[in-house]
Amino acid sequence: MSSVRARRGDEVPKWLRGEKPALWLRLLPLAVLVLLALADRITPADVELSYYLAALPPLAALLYGPVITALMGVAVTLSAVHGGEDWGHRDGVLLSLVLLCATSVVVSWTRVRRDARLVTVGTAAEVAQFAVLPPLPASVGRVHCAGLYRAAELGALVSGDLYDVRGGPHGVRAVLADVEGHGPGAVATVSALLGAFREAALDDADLPAVAARLDRRLVVDSAAVEHAELFATAVLMEFAEDGRSVRVVSCGHPPPLLLRDARVTEMRLDPAPPLGLGLTGIGPPAVTVVPLEPCDRILAHTDGITEARNGAGEFYPLAERLQALAPAAGATGDLADLAEAVQRDLVRFAARVEDDVALLLLEPDPENCEDGVPVL
Repeated sequence: MSSVRARRGDEVPKWLRGEKPALWLRLLPLAVLVLLALADRITPADVELSYYLAALPPLAALLYGPVITALMGVAVTLSAVHGGEDWGHRDGVLLSLVLLCATSVVVSWTRVRRDARLVTVGTAAEVAQFAVLPPLPASVGRVHCAGLYRAAELGALVSGDLYDVRGGPHGVRAVLADVEGHGPGAVATVSALLGAFREAALDDADLPAVAARLDRRLVVDSAAVEHAELFATAVLMEFAEDGRSVRVVSCGHPPPLLLRDARVTEMRLDPAPPLGLGLTGIGPPAVTVVPLEPCDRILAHTDGITEARNGAGEFYPLAERLQALAPAAGATGDLADLAEAVQRDLVRFAARVEDDVALLLLEPDPENCEDGVPVL
């Protein structure tokens, strides 16, 4: 598969996803126990450090299961009873320590059950999101493709952007769209648009008809919900069988970039209004035919990339940065490698990306391009 699916980096800590803490953190209670034992030997007799042992069972409850937590509690209790100090024999101290250890075991048991449920729920959510937007195959027909998706919502894999590449009786077609809003509320709209596009890829004879179907889907869905105003910007592409041209329709979307000979240029399109306004019924959107040469690549993107800002408030210069990423953007580089290079470069430029980010890389008929030299 050739899709790069990124959570907000990796900003979701492992412990929030129910995964085990790092090894050094799990060894922390044992390290504290050893350090206390050593400190107790080298400090004067009138300095009591054994009280700090009482902190170990609650700490173990956050890191271990109930069995290890109970063993830690037993070790601390025996240390209090049989240790050299007499703090464990003072009134109420031993009873309080036993109650603390028992509470720690209960907390540990509860945490383990919660973590198991969190992992189950998280796995189910990921399966559902991948069902909505599955990873792209490495190629569809004679068109190679790769995608990058970075949801703005913390921990999400799918939000308000979408892309897909489908083959059908009318050739290989691709869509990249940006739905109004982001987060869980936009996922239903994304799913509806993807379903409409996949049907259109099989049924509709031309791109304006595909755009009209997507527009109608949003209009119908918006009418079914009071005060809902669903719209989306989108770019649709259809590749010629010989890979020498691509037909493009833009519905209020930023134009795709054409990568040719390590140069990056913006396609000149006649954009139509966004989808969901019902305007495709008035007049079909214009179709632009873009001639292609061997080794050409196309990069379609959402505005989450170009509107990302750095600390100085400057927008991410995608076309310029693609020029700087020439080794990955060259004809012999892998499309997925280029998508990952853009992802890393974007994060370096703008550490905080507030909007959904999606890009779709397409390379028609790469067999005509060997080692960067066109095959004529």
